[in-house]
Amino acid sequence: MKKIIIGISGASGAVYGVRMLSMVREIPDVETHLIVSSAGWMNIRHELNMDKTAVKALADHIHTDGDIGACIASGSYKVDGMVIAPCSVKTMASIANGICGTLISRAADVCLKERRRLVLMVRETPLHLGHLRNMALVTEIGAIVAPPVPAFYSKPNSIEDIVDQTNAQVLDGFGIKVQKHLKVWTGLKDKELGK
Repeated sequence: MKKIIIGISGASGAVYGVRMLSMVREIPDVETHLIVSSAGWMNIRHELNMDKTAVKALADHIHTDGDIGACIASGSYKVDGMVIAPCSVKTMASIANGICGTLISRAADVCLKERRRLVLMVRETPLHLGHLRNMALVTEIGAIVAPPVPAFYSKPNSIEDIVDQTNAQVLDGFGIKVQKHLKVWTGLKDKELGK
């Protein structure tokens, strides 16, 4: 059984985290732990018109962002890693600088100190130098910065296709296979190149 923490912080793009929960829900041997910040809940309501009950129903375990005593706040509780989707620049800055005032930042810090996979789907643009420095810093300490940038080679037909492709790529890095959502680049054929 794989165990993954999914954090949803206050950046635009709540669909990434909520859709990731739905995708993983289809796989019987993956256990999810959900943390949503207060701004994350605000964006879920605004962007997706979903309430807390509907989102919580997608996760196996729900933790409040203020619960620093939760099981996932300790390295002794084994998980395969964590994704923050979307990740606000505030959350990224907290993680980059070891400020663990919330469960999202504490669980991320635990993943880093235990050398577990941590993926930050940072959703902000344009980026100023402080954002870029924090991206470099979290990368240096072991996180993976994976902004949800569309992969147009997959020839998406909808926003859902774009979200699913990005999420499937992130989950694939954890060894969580959602093959029906992942279009793998196989190279261009001669006829596609006009030869």
